[in-house]
Amino acid sequence: MTSLRVAMIGYGFMGAAHSQGWRTAPRVFDLPADAEMAVIVGRDAAAVAKAASKWGWAESATDWREVIARDDIDVVDIVTPGDSHAEIAIAALDAGKHVLCEKPLANTVAEAEAMAAAADRAAARGVKAMVGFTYRRVPAVTFLRQLIAEGVVGRIAHVRASYRQDWLVDPDMPLAWRLQKEHAGSGALGDIGAHAIDLVEFVTGMDVEQVSGVLDTIVKQRPLLGSGSGLSGKAAAGYGQVTVDDIAIFTGRLASGALASFEATRFATGRKNALAIEISGDKGALAFDLEDLNSIQFYDRTAPADQQGFRKILVTEPVHPYVAAWWPAGHMLGYEHGFSHQVKDLVEGIVRNTDPHPTFADGLRVQRVLDAVERSSNNDSVWTRVAADVPVHS
Repeated sequence: MTSLRVAMIGYGFMGAAHSQGWRTAPRVFDLPADAEMAVIVGRDAAAVAKAASKWGWAESATDWREVIARDDIDVVDIVTPGDSHAEIAIAALDAGKHVLCEKPLANTVAEAEAMAAAADRAAARGVKAMVGFTYRRVPAVTFLRQLIAEGVVGRIAHVRASYRQDWLVDPDMPLAWRLQKEHAGSGALGDIGAHAIDLVEFVTGMDVEQVSGVLDTIVKQRPLLGSGSGLSGKAAAGYGQVTVDDIAIFTGRLASGALASFEATRFATGRKNALAIEISGDKGALAFDLEDLNSIQFYDRTAPADQQGFRKILVTEPVHPYVAAWWPAGHMLGYEHGFSHQVKDLVEGIVRNTDPHPTFADGLRVQRVLDAVERSSNNDSVWTRVAADVPVHS
């Protein structure tokens, strides 16, 4: 195999990020096969043609079904809203195409189960499927997982994870698709809370088995797109109902019995993209914040008392995950680099016939945690067990 021809379905914000990954990875990493940006697909012919020209896709199209049916397409990258993930992914897998699908995997557990089943069928024919939990591929996060596996924090007692943004604080922010349950599935919980859940399970190697939580919608109506701005003085017809959560706060119990606290909010005033995690153990602690993504904080409880305290580790050395392909030590990486790392891992998995992670089974696992949080919130925050008939998180 010398080349993989890629079709990307969708061209919004994630389309730009994924295009960066496909365009850059073959030029930075020594991949076992080239990745050709063959075609980008969207419903608006003029807009998707413009995106193709801007981001480097060879051609554009408006019918994803026709593109999936083409013999010259090897990989389908799905960056559409969640309500179309299942239909596109299942069709692509059944057509023998490798699939990369943005997170969360689906809008419902039933859809995610159908997608995982399709991935299992496809795997028997050597077809690969991966979920885009890209923050796993920030070098500092992958390094964090390595350190925990090596036992530097000892027995984990408590994990704290949060993903905080503030882009909905303004009540005049229009009613976008991310605020409509029929398109997004859920709000802050699924959009950014899914990242926090995956991050905890990825770095600790443990599943979240039970949850107790609450969801809330702070601004319940927003201006319709194109209706103008300002809630005061506007006709009711100019507004639509927000049908997803703005904030999710919940507790989880890990497989070891340790507790984890989670927060996902779009109302954290002043926080732009603050995905953070801290793991506390009997030998030490580790912490990471996406707003300082080239470093981690390490507390060594085994050090002499006069030398204890959190210290910063700059994760930019060639020995750190993914870093050797980039710049000299101390020359920082950014948000976009994770998408290049994602392409690297997917292409290597396809060519070498290994399962690129996270798999659709992993995506289903996170979907079931999201579902359990929502059920707990609807039932006075009672402890709710996460469905357990999924393989251990990889």
